Amino acid sequence: MSAVPERFLSLEEYFLLEETGETKHEYYQGAAYAMTGGSLAHNLIVANIIGQLYRQLDGKACTVYPSDLRLKVEATGLYTYPDVLVICGPARTADRRNDTVTNPSVLIEVLSPSTEDYDRGKKFQHYRTIETLRDYLVIAQDSIHVEHYSRQEKHQWLLREFTQAEGVMHLASIGCSLPLAAVYEKVAFDEVE
Repeated sequence: MSAVPERFLSLEEYFLLEETGETKHEYYQGAAYAMTGGSLAHNLIVANIIGQLYRQLDGKACTVYPSDLRLKVEATGLYTYPDVLVICGPARTADRRNDTVTNPSVLIEVLSPSTEDYDRGKKFQHYRTIETLRDYLVIAQDSIHVEHYSRQEKHQWLLREFTQAEGVMHLASIGCSLPLAAVYEKVAFDEVE
């Protein structure tokens, strides 16, 4: 999310902006924030994760979605586009829209230099209010580094960090595993800006 809102607008104006504009925006308390495009490494990591989860979720009641599906955080009113999200069971939509959901089990953000602090901080504060959320992954694109937050008891999250290509993240909530070698497959770190 950029630091400065483009302009203040109503929710209806925001939806119209999203339908007619070329840039996606995060929306919070009347402000729309332009979301920047992802680098080659960012997009490759997202594609790798979606591919891994898609295969593992085949035949299960959970579905993986890319960043074109908007998430509404009902408790705070944030509208955003996570890089990857997984929904188990039927998707619950918001605002009578089939492009906005409210019930993810897993959220994944690939870090960019401009969003790194936000994704780890304020955005995660919003995400933690989602009752269905069980796992949140924050993934670096310039080195092998993943932070996996898993919900424990009420208001408690367990952090596991992964920094080796041999590591494997287990997402017990959806019965999947993400080997870091697969997450970072074909990513050339020396080309990441």
